[in-house]
Amino acid sequence: MRTYVVAGGTTGMGNGLARHFLRRGDQVTIVGSDPAKGRRFLDEAAQLGATDRAAFIRADLTSVAENRRVIDEIKSRHSALDGLIVTALRHFSKRVETPDGFEATFALYYVSRFLLGYGLTDLLEKGDRPMIVNICGVGMTKGTIHWDDLSLASGFGNVKAMLQGGRATDLLGVAYAANHPDGRTQYLLHHPGFTDSGTESLKQPVKSIIKLLAKFSAQSVDTAIQPIIELMDDPPEGRLLAYDRRKPVDPSLPSLDPDAARRLYERTRHLLG
Repeated sequence: MRTYVVAGGTTGMGNGLARHFLRRGDQVTIVGSDPAKGRRFLDEAAQLGATDRAAFIRADLTSVAENRRVIDEIKSRHSALDGLIVTALRHFSKRVETPDGFEATFALYYVSRFLLGYGLTDLLEKGDRPMIVNICGVGMTKGTIHWDDLSLASGFGNVKAMLQGGRATDLLGVAYAANHPDGRTQYLLHHPGFTDSGTESLKQPVKSIIKLLAKFSAQSVDTAIQPIIELMDDPPEGRLLAYDRRKPVDPSLPSLDPDAARRLYERTRHLLG
């Protein structure tokens, strides 16, 4: 039996992966903000006779303090982890600034994944073939890091914010691998492709457009998670893995630049104090 934590495990691909590992006989903790969805996961665990292998932590992952509380709670429950899967993401139609001073997309898509990954490394290093799985847009090169305005206080746009978050989370994987050259934990950046994983955080008319596109061209969650499961169960060599579905991503892409990754890591450390 392996032990997994899925941040964003109440919906979409995170929920699909959590349910897969639970049904397989593993121990799974999901983290999310919706208690009703958390209860559904626990109810499914009860139906499987797996109540002792399932847990739900309610948290707002846009908050630095909440991420740190989640880390402390997981450490109080487990002595080792085999995998951390980070999927939590929302579309914010208007600029929202968190109490920590971050733009909310950046906080959820990047800062939360930074905190959870580094904060749970000690447990991961004690696991069996440990891996951090970051579901993102690796391989895409659109978007940039707005170094002088990470919080997008000037000229916010929801697409602009999403693209910055995507490029930041790519660099997060590069920096993590560089910062743990002798560690055992692999870091997987995975682009699943267009997946019908829900439109709850979208506003109209975008919500209706995406739902229509998904109906005709999006893959199902069950299809989208299969390459991730394969990579987790039989990982290739390397500290940093970057895949677009089953295809390796070129590590020389500018979006995976080691110097930019180091710069963002140092900036983030400074902002987090």
